[in-house]
Amino acid sequence: MAAMEGSAAGAPEQAHHAVHYVNRVGWLRAAVLGANDGIVSTASLLAGIAASGAAREAILLSGIAALVAGAMSMAAGEYVSVSAQSDTERADLAKEKRAIAQQPDVEWQELRGIYVERGLTPELAGEVARQLMDADALAAHARDELGISNISTARPVQAALTSAATFSAGALAPVVAAALCPASIALPVIVITSLLCLALLGYVGARLGGGKTARSVGRVVFWGMLAMVVTAGAGRLFGAAI
Repeated sequence: MAAMEGSAAGAPEQAHHAVHYVNRVGWLRAAVLGANDGIVSTASLLAGIAASGAAREAILLSGIAALVAGAMSMAAGEYVSVSAQSDTERADLAKEKRAIAQQPDVEWQELRGIYVERGLTPELAGEVARQLMDADALAAHARDELGISNISTARPVQAALTSAATFSAGALAPVVAAALCPASIALPVIVITSLLCLALLGYVGARLGGGKTARSVGRVVFWGMLAMVVTAGAGRLFGAAI
């Protein structure tokens, strides 16, 4: 008992328990998606162009165009999709706010039922629901009935900027590789550079998200390699035909 009290009183222990991987879900998902897409899509395009036998200038120009277009596409796509999620959240909150104002007893019973399903006795669940609704009824229902919290709340602008920035950072690696080597060796240099960057991305993503590093690295490297091989094959095939 004393050990538990001492542990509860200690600031370092509290700080340790305050850190959770789920707090990083919002920005981590957008960051990993953006960087992965930036590396894979840009490297695959460059691999296809290089495999076709194009000149160094054409390869580099294609990479720059892919970086800019991809970053804008990621930003627009994330903003639109997350805005739609935000609109849905606002509509649900407005509906819940009306229900609380019109039928507070019914909403209290719903909240009590949720806590009973989680293991509380009906009496304790009712008291908890009552106190939470007295403090902030909408926040209680948003969190426990709708699953909306500060962690999961949609943030369109943040998601758009994160995706655009991370896409650009990911796409920069294969573009720089294409810029620094002659066309004759561009294909292997781009592929190797991109795979190393994907492996690093998988490792960092796993460390930040609390996942298994080997599985994360293997996953991103496999799919990145597959995308580059298929695109390079298409470039070689159609480049020879044209």
